[in-house]
Amino acid sequence: MGPWLDGLTAWLSAHPQWLGLAIVLVAGTECLAIVGLIVPGTVLLFAIAVLAGSGALSLGETLLLGYIGGLLGDGLSYFTGRHFHQNIRRLPGLRHHPEWIGRAEGYFQRYGIASLLVGRFIGPLRPMLPMVAGMFDMPLVRFVGVSLLAGAGWSVVYLMPGWATGAAMRLPLPEGFWPQAGVLAAGFAILIGLSVSAAWQSRRHGTRLVTAMCLVLLAGVFLGWPHLVQFDQGIMTLVQEHRGALADDIAVALTKMGDFRTQFVLAALLCGLLLVLRQWRPAVFAVGTLLGTALGNGLMKHVFARMRPDVMTHPLGTYSMPSGHSSAAFALFLTLAVLAGRGQPPRLRLTWLLLGILPAGSIALSRVYLGAHWPTDILAGALLACFVCAASLTLSQWRQPLPAMAPRVWWVVMPVTTVVLAYFATREFSHTLLRYAY
Repeated sequence: MGPWLDGLTAWLSAHPQWLGLAIVLVAGTECLAIVGLIVPGTVLLFAIAVLAGSGALSLGETLLLGYIGGLLGDGLSYFTGRHFHQNIRRLPGLRHHPEWIGRAEGYFQRYGIASLLVGRFIGPLRPMLPMVAGMFDMPLVRFVGVSLLAGAGWSVVYLMPGWATGAAMRLPLPEGFWPQAGVLAAGFAILIGLSVSAAWQSRRHGTRLVTAMCLVLLAGVFLGWPHLVQFDQGIMTLVQEHRGALADDIAVALTKMGDFRTQFVLAALLCGLLLVLRQWRPAVFAVGTLLGTALGNGLMKHVFARMRPDVMTHPLGTYSMPSGHSSAAFALFLTLAVLAGRGQPPRLRLTWLLLGILPAGSIALSRVYLGAHWPTDILAGALLACFVCAASLTLSQWRQPLPAMAPRVWWVVMPVTTVVLAYFATREFSHTLLRYAY
């Protein structure tokens, strides 16, 4: 594949006018039934996103094109399944590999709508689930709604790393940026590896290892931030170069979701609902994570009295480390992800964690984009939340595993938290849309 990929990227570098179409086609292929299992779309998307980030396309354009391509792949797969129904098993490829559709079929029958949302981030299932949804005559409106939501997160996860890599390679970043970024990347790679291994093998002491690793990384970031100046300045330069009016307003809407009032209301609602519904042990875990993160953030912010970046023009609190928005958002969404993954197989537990990281990471990144925090501030906030969450989970299941919550509980918890979060987000975003409308 190496020479073929090198040839493709070389041709696209010489003909950047075709780069947008290439993103749409590769993203669509990656999400297309059967074909997505054969073509190495993930590698292609990363390589093309690097070219886009080198100056050919903006981040918004890259994500939008990938989003459109993914939706097209989903739509074609869905209508293929709807047209052929059970006869789809006779299609070329599936006749010799019935396990491809069998795995997706069992997953869809077990989890329904949630399978489309979660399975979007599971490689072997991603291209097959929309086709299975069509095969089982899932209503079109319902499928479109889930696909629109899942596709947005998928586009960010699969295209942003490549685009950021291309943009970072193009800019004259401060000397020492890459070694510092490498050290941080290695630390987080070890943390992710431990987390995946603990979840996959269901290790008894897995959460303790994750807790210890989070504490080590958190201490490293807090004690080492004076030596990560080039990393902070390099990321800030990269972000500030790509600011725009619409992106500013979107970032403000995201950051509103991490404000103290929003997170306080959401945390109080979640803990209150768990207590009312008699979910005692999940409630203890949630209270421990959310309250522990808030207290830890307040204490550390004053101990490490680090000044904010000189980017924003309106006054903020004096100290920036760790980011309160980052720690609160990660604490909330990790709590929901951990509770959602109880009683699930390892791959699904990891996928729930990924889904929890997406909104939390978006809120945290909005703080860097707006210039309210340094990159290491949001990393410290995320690590603080991860440490407290892992420690709280360890204590909550010291004697026995944390039980899975019944579906009836989720039918109360998720709609309430989603509506409240959407209210705070759309209230600010609606002002943005009205401003552009007039």
